[in-house]
Amino acid sequence: MNLDGCIALVTGGSRGIGAASCRELAGQGARVVVGYRSGHREAADVVEEIAARGGQARAIHIDIADAASVDAAFGEIEEALGTVQVLVNNAGMTDDALFLRMKPEAWHRVVEVNLLGTFAVTHRAIRGMMKARSGAIVNVTSVVALLGNAGQTNYAASKAGLIGFTKSLAAEVGVRGIRVNAVAPGIIETEMTADMPEDWMNKVVSSTALGRPGHPREVAQAVAFLASPASAYITGEVLVVDGGLGIGL
Repeated sequence: MNLDGCIALVTGGSRGIGAASCRELAGQGARVVVGYRSGHREAADVVEEIAARGGQARAIHIDIADAASVDAAFGEIEEALGTVQVLVNNAGMTDDALFLRMKPEAWHRVVEVNLLGTFAVTHRAIRGMMKARSGAIVNVTSVVALLGNAGQTNYAASKAGLIGFTKSLAAEVGVRGIRVNAVAPGIIETEMTADMPEDWMNKVVSSTALGRPGHPREVAQAVAFLASPASAYITGEVLVVDGGLGIGL
């Protein structure tokens, strides 16, 4: 799992799974770009932490739902560092409600960020990868895309779309030496799950084979594996990191 000198961009890299992925990739030697939309202070903290451990990182503002912001961010990255060789599409959002109560804007916004945003970032990153005839893309989807969850039709649809996107893009760009995979986390201890009702969390955790929620680093290690040469013959796959939630206990 050696990524020495590799330039890696992680969207939504200022907190949770994204921040853990930045730390993990830097620990494998990558020069990490911590992409953030609003968490400037948190992104700076991640950069400082990586630097304190002897790694290399910098924070760059990128709003994946804004094409101009995406293009500006890549321009800055390419000028300062070079071509992005590893892309982790982690940025995403939720806006939960039962379907009959869901407002159209909630549906559109979640799909816009989670699915269209991933398209915009990947579409920009893959130019350099195609020229280099190498690259690794890791999309962070969710176990909800595979199992469903009441109150999250918009989120589940957007994350399920990422799985189809992953497999189809992998089929297109594999001959150019570019691998595209996805990680599907289950219940992970992040700010997003911290807002979930306690009784719901307890119910879900009790349904996992391991009987506990996951930690961001446990997902980040899967991300780093799929980004690294250790997974050189893996593409178009979805690695589920859910503690056995999907087993159906």
